[in-house]
Amino acid sequence: MSASQSTSSSDPASNPKVSPDDATYYTWSSFFSILTGNASTREREAYFRVKDTINAEADCKRCVRDTKWLFANSPIIRFMKHNIDLLGPSDGSASITPERVICQKCDAKQSGGFDPEYGILICANQMRNWGHTEDTIAHEMVHAYDHLRFKMDAVHNLRHAACTEIRASTLSGECRWGREFFTRGQWGVTQQMQECVRRRAALSVAARPGCRDAAHANQVVNEVWDSCFNDTRPFDEIYK
Repeated sequence: MSASQSTSSSDPASNPKVSPDDATYYTWSSFFSILTGNASTREREAYFRVKDTINAEADCKRCVRDTKWLFANSPIIRFMKHNIDLLGPSDGSASITPERVICQKCDAKQSGGFDPEYGILICANQMRNWGHTEDTIAHEMVHAYDHLRFKMDAVHNLRHAACTEIRASTLSGECRWGREFFTRGQWGVTQQMQECVRRRAALSVAARPGCRDAAHANQVVNEVWDSCFNDTRPFDEIYK
């Protein structure tokens, strides 16, 4: 059976009659189709959906292991945890611990999220390595800090959403030059970090219910840019 024939069948991830071996063959045949540039957008999405389903348990175990290691050894994670603990109630209910970092497979194209009640979500199937996990946890911990320190409403207030996204992308290290250059293929030199922060903040704001379109998202980001980009609390300066 050719790659094109195999990828035209129904998605095995959603078909209970397809065996794990069939799903694996589908994954490999789609993989080679992608390599040769013959896969459609639908086929590419189906390949990664099946791959994530097959690897979900292993991805989550790796995420949990990396999370525990980072809370014990990562300077930025330890620093953020300490400062979040200083802001939270004495009973520790707002503290971000490894137990409040939930690793799971996500269907959406996202790395993670923060909820004041439940803690931090890490999309295990999106994590490339422990460094990516560190950046993602640090990003969400900035949101946790901002929620406690500034009482932000990042769901309904677009200016609040833009500000915390600017700060999270700036302070977590996810927009540093090396990450942009080697991982995302952004090869500019001048103002590269700032452009990354702007891009990621605008994308996040654009996904909020109150945002009209991309132009509106960019306008909101520009309105709060100077004050939020230059606010490095709880750091004295941009950490990395």
